[in-house]
Amino acid sequence: MRAGAINDLGVTILDSGDETHMHALDTYVGRHKHGTPFHSAAWLMAVEAATGNRAVTLAAVAPSGNIAGLLPLHHVRSALFGQALVSTAFAVDGGILADNDRVAAMLAQVARDIATDRGGLPLELRGGADPGMGWERREGMHVGFVRPIAADDDAELQAVPRKHRAELRKALANANLSVGIGRTAQHLRDHYRIYAESVRNLGTPVFPARLFREVLARFGEDADIMIVRDGQRPVSAVLTLYHKGRVMPYWGGGVADARRLRSNELMYYRLMGHGRARGMTQFDFGRSKVGSGQAAWKKSFGFAPTPLVYHGWSPDGAARNVDPNNGKYQRHIAIWKKLPLPIANFLGPLISRGLG
Repeated sequence: MRAGAINDLGVTILDSGDETHMHALDTYVGRHKHGTPFHSAAWLMAVEAATGNRAVTLAAVAPSGNIAGLLPLHHVRSALFGQALVSTAFAVDGGILADNDRVAAMLAQVARDIATDRGGLPLELRGGADPGMGWERREGMHVGFVRPIAADDDAELQAVPRKHRAELRKALANANLSVGIGRTAQHLRDHYRIYAESVRNLGTPVFPARLFREVLARFGEDADIMIVRDGQRPVSAVLTLYHKGRVMPYWGGGVADARRLRSNELMYYRLMGHGRARGMTQFDFGRSKVGSGQAAWKKSFGFAPTPLVYHGWSPDGAARNVDPNNGKYQRHIAIWKKLPLPIANFLGPLISRGLG
């Protein structure tokens, strides 16, 4: 479908059900230096299948048929939070990939046209190229954490600052803690139980279990789950993506006892070694809110923060507000933390699928 054209380039909406389109998308993402897993066909289709938020993937195409730019979007719908076009949903990155600024501006304009045609939806771009004039630049809210993986386990241990290294050594000395990695249904079940409890304790609704299943299945060997057990009891877990030499722990958490056991410290340390064995060279600890406890914890692990820049646009200038730090949500978060876990796990996916 031709959505727009400028000079020798046209913008097409790719068909997520067309293998040829998805192969072309992944080829472009793979060769672009800023391509991420969140631009990939696997991510776009996993989110669509698991949450019902349809993918709207814009590609700038040359007369030769080659892609010169890409903007993957999800049309996120929520009765509580409204609608938006998000690049990309449930991701910390996304945004425009383009060969040059002209292509980036072209994709941004077509996205705005589509958002207007769909009733004046806001647009949210998480990373990617600058979309050009008329967009709100959003920075100072999130930081990312990336550093090289050390040459061996000893060097990795020494890369952790002294105070945090002492905590990690306690976990390494605990013979009752064990680490396993896999992609089985049992790994998924253990991960979901731990992750659901972890986010409930933070006052956040858990994502649908199907989202984790779809991501693991569609990424294949480029995703796995690590579980830390205290004896036979799973206490920490993380679902990790592997992309272009990067280890990307994405959905992780621990039970209430994880802090005492230092099982999260052990998990991420062992994940660095696992990544090294896979030939990875960078450990991407993901994004955190500026000034948050999570950001401080990552810094104490030896990671320096890097500011992240997002962009937004809407016809009336009003952005969708899903920031949990917003004061109007604090009472709801406090109540959510007290919900029995079965109730939180039932209600959470009904709410979170509309957060994007």
